[in-house]
Amino acid sequence: MPQRLRVSPARFRVSDDPIDQAEVASSIAAPGSGAVVTFVGLVRDYNAGRQVLFLEYEAFAPLAVKSFDRIASEATEKWPSAALAIHHRTGRVRIGEASIAIAAVSPHRADAFAASRYAIERIKQISPIWKHEHFEGGEVWIEGATADLEDEAARRVALERACW
Repeated sequence: MPQRLRVSPARFRVSDDPIDQAEVASSIAAPGSGAVVTFVGLVRDYNAGRQVLFLEYEAFAPLAVKSFDRIASEATEKWPSAALAIHHRTGRVRIGEASIAIAAVSPHRADAFAASRYAIERIKQISPIWKHEHFEGGEVWIEGATADLEDEAARRVALERACW
């Protein structure tokens, strides 16, 4: 019989502290897990034909954490054996640093991969996090979450991408 998931208080976090990928994964570690998938989004040095200097993230942290919890619940509906942990960075993030880390744990690797992919797609849709890109010659705000929480069409898109 699979053991119960050990949930850490750090399962969902929005902070200006650097992301500790091992902490994200360990926050959902469970003895019955057969797979832990970790997705780490890094700040790249080139985007849309421009040399990126750094990014700045802003978030409405309490609502973002609530959205992470909602995303984890949605994922559990589709992949009942999977659990998620999500940490997102705010403030100035330099090239090569992690802006987000998602860990998915499950007895089966396919569910862990799918739940992780679903999470990043939904975060982009519904989490109140905004990206300010600074590049050589200017800066631009990259559009943040635009989908309504209850928008089933948006949720279906995330599911399709997760299950490709």
